[in-house]
Amino acid sequence: MPHFKLPDVGEGLTEAEIVSWKVSIGDVVKVNDVLVDIETAKSIVELPSPFAGEVTELLVSEGDTVTVGTPIIGIGTTAAQPEPAPEAEAEAETTDEAAPERQAMLVGYGPSSAAPTRRRRAHARSESVETVPAEPAVSTPAESAVPISAESAVPISAESAVPISAESAATRPMARPPVRKLAKDLGIDLASVPCAGDIITRADVEAFAGSRDATPATTAVAVPVAVAGDVRIPIKGVRKMTAQAMVSSAFTAPHVTEWVTVDVSEMMQLVERLRADRAFEGLKVSPTVIIAKAVCLAMRRTPELNSSWDEAAQEIILKGSVNLGIAAATERGLVVPNIRSAESLSMPQLASALTDLTATARAGRTQPEQMSGGSFTITNVGVFGVDAGTPILNPGEAGILCVGAITRQPWVADDDTIVPRWVTTLALSFDHRLVDGQQGSQFLADVARILRDPAAALAF
Repeated sequence: MPHFKLPDVGEGLTEAEIVSWKVSIGDVVKVNDVLVDIETAKSIVELPSPFAGEVTELLVSEGDTVTVGTPIIGIGTTAAQPEPAPEAEAEAETTDEAAPERQAMLVGYGPSSAAPTRRRRAHARSESVETVPAEPAVSTPAESAVPISAESAVPISAESAVPISAESAATRPMARPPVRKLAKDLGIDLASVPCAGDIITRADVEAFAGSRDATPATTAVAVPVAVAGDVRIPIKGVRKMTAQAMVSSAFTAPHVTEWVTVDVSEMMQLVERLRADRAFEGLKVSPTVIIAKAVCLAMRRTPELNSSWDEAAQEIILKGSVNLGIAAATERGLVVPNIRSAESLSMPQLASALTDLTATARAGRTQPEQMSGGSFTITNVGVFGVDAGTPILNPGEAGILCVGAITRQPWVADDDTIVPRWVTTLALSFDHRLVDGQQGSQFLADVARILRDPAAALAF
């Protein structure tokens, strides 16, 4: 009697929850009748029957979490072979009579190597891992029928209806989806990554990538063709550190970016008044000073933007002070020194700190400790005449604010008249593990409100 095993439904599935059975013991089913709904990490999927016959047993219960390859239902067929689909019958007429009959099914099937085990739904699905093919999938034309034995039928995706041998399935490495993506982005075949346990971790991939980069390549790789006039610049120093940090951030933190266009005419007027104020004598007063103060004030209402993710401890750390990073372009590359406890500084103190920070960075004297421990960053692309951008988070930080060019533009006033105003675009990127959409939007709106009307700062 054939047993239908939980299949990998084409998304690297390793386990799924049985949501609801669509059949009962004694029901007669046809090929492609829906048997059960299962819940994967991504969606609820209907599983069609690869057999025709009578349901003899339900081997798992609703609410159970089972691994791929676990028998979940028994179906007693009425013949030695499952009922073929019409397409398969037509094909069978053209084959040798001695050849084994083909089994028809809606999608392709193949065996899974996972040991039949059962886990209750109390286990967190977020801890699941995915099976990764050791070799790239082979693209073949879609077929409506694939020859395979009924006893080991396990569906795979309809887009790649290719039988998977038990031997190849047994050698496929296991890794979580983020680890699979990291390996893909780094051009690493997971089958070549050594690991201490049964599951390949991010640390395993990063260690392998480091050792690969440190040793001569043993396989053929694409080498840039030398052209007359090309100049090679060694990747080292600030550029190397920046590259490593940005790659780590981009493939670790789930970035979200939001924009808002703001009339900052009132802020520009405040900048002019502060430049004439004796308290700011000898200091460089720029819009960045006002923006830095607005960021610190907005964090009082949304402290989540001043936090970090502790993967090892599985904790979110809400920072006790704002170490405000200011991105500075230098001849050596981009550096991001930070102003310690920026939330406790007055406007003149902020202006002084920014003046010293900028001068030190441009002189190339910024020390490593001045660039560590930041909790939020401001980057100003407007100084280059750029309207906006989608900034990448500095590792360990929850957010980064990108400020675009402040230019004179036509603006519709409250009385519907069109007037020239100073306008800029703000773009906020944040780590969606730490900051929800509502929190990120609230923070960005608060910053925009202060820049639009600096007197609003009294309300914070």
